[in-house]
Amino acid sequence: MELKKRPPKLEGIRALFEKEDNVRFGLVSIAPGQRVPGQGLSNHPEDEYSYVIGGSIEGECGGRSFNISTGEASFIPAGEEHWAMNSGDSDCEIVWVLVNKQ
Repeated sequence: MELKKRPPKLEGIRALFEKEDNVRFGLVSIAPGQRVPGQGLSNHPEDEYSYVIGGSIEGECGGRSFNISTGEASFIPAGEEHWAMNSGDSDCEIVWVLVNKQ
């Protein structure tokens, strides 16, 4: 399996598996105090499924607040504006999957 390099804007995000641009898996480590994106909101054309393997993260998706921690998962629909921040005292490790239905 080959790890794909991401642009500097997405530093810390590693793509673990990509197939025909329909499904991408990856791993991200978000440091304490780090916000993603750094400012404003993020959105993308794929559905995003995330599973927290360590730490916790809080944020907002579609105008609703969330807080998830180790062993919990989230779903962000395609096009939904969102942001997240690690307000804990340890890294938050997340496995993510982007699914493009088109």
